[in-house]
Amino acid sequence: MTRNFTGWHMFAILFAMFGTIVAVNFVMARSAIRTFGGTVVDNSYVAGQQYNRYLAQARAQRALGWTASPSLDAQRRVVIATNAPAGVTGAATIHHPLGRAPDQALAFTRHGARFISATPLPAGRWQLRIELRDGAHSARFEDELR
Repeated sequence: MTRNFTGWHMFAILFAMFGTIVAVNFVMARSAIRTFGGTVVDNSYVAGQQYNRYLAQARAQRALGWTASPSLDAQRRVVIATNAPAGVTGAATIHHPLGRAPDQALAFTRHGARFISATPLPAGRWQLRIELRDGAHSARFEDELR
């Protein structure tokens, strides 16, 4: 014996199909909102006007020839190897890429050609923003640590 295909059957099929689509869209939208860390730049027009200044700063930094290579030691302290002269001071800020944790400034002590942070890096993925400064000269670097 065969059953007839009725309007209720079609309603159930459409409800299941569109219900699945709506549920997936809801889950994906909620996930996107929860994990978005914010804007890349607050005002792209103003950032575009500053572009030539950024290029000049990059050329000046490249002319200094300073380098900064960050890594982690066994205690998860940040170690920055550099070729900068002895009078250069170092500072860094750690930034969570998704904005889940507030930015934190790291204090460094210089040991020869290396800067070593006083506090260990929290677990997770971090963007490290380094600034080396010697009077009017400065160089900025950015790297990722895990």
